[in-house]
Amino acid sequence: MSEVFTKTMARNIFYGGTTFFFLLLLALTYDTQSVLPERDHRENITDTIVLGKKVWEDHDCIGCHTLLGEGAYFAPELGNVYKRFGNSTDAIKGFIMSRPKNGIPGRRSMPQFNLSDEELTAVAEFLKWTSEVNTANWPPNIQG
Repeated sequence: MSEVFTKTMARNIFYGGTTFFFLLLLALTYDTQSVLPERDHRENITDTIVLGKKVWEDHDCIGCHTLLGEGAYFAPELGNVYKRFGNSTDAIKGFIMSRPKNGIPGRRSMPQFNLSDEELTAVAEFLKWTSEVNTANWPPNIQG
């Protein structure tokens, strides 16, 4: 190989690299599009789950918690909280109801939102539904 790097060589490297990475992008896009329908479980959405998502948004839970890796990192990940609580929506509801009114002095803690029974059930069902999303084994451990 010559020691001189010519314009032709640079152009060929550019076009070759551009073509390679464009084809790689197309292949990865095709792979993603073929896998996503298998991972989708939108048909399982009920009115209770929709209400749970609304309560989640109304109380800005994402402002402290992460859900499937998205959100704030102030409080624990909740994408797998249903599994952490022993596959029990009652345990989730009990935990939310047990929060002290003014928090725990001297440490960060979840506030008491005084949710109705219907809202508690809806949030628990929403978190259960979220735990059933195929996240390709993310997070890698049960603690989130």
